[in-house]
Amino acid sequence: MVSKLRVLLVMLVLVVLAGGLIALLVSLDAGAFWVKALPIALLIGGATFAQSLGLYNKPTKEKASSD
Repeated sequence: MVSKLRVLLVMLVLVVLAGGLIALLVSLDAGAFWVKALPIALLIGGATFAQSLGLYNKPTKEKASSD
């Protein structure tokens, strides 16, 4: 199961990082391609990496059996 709150928090962090990357690229006078492409790549790559680490999964509540 996917936790909506965890997805929201991870994506919020990624959006803040993408905004910082845009500011950095603009201050370095990078080309328009890089200013558009790198933040999108950061969002997609970061979300994929977070999913592969299992950050979006809710912990399951296992009932203790009395066997």
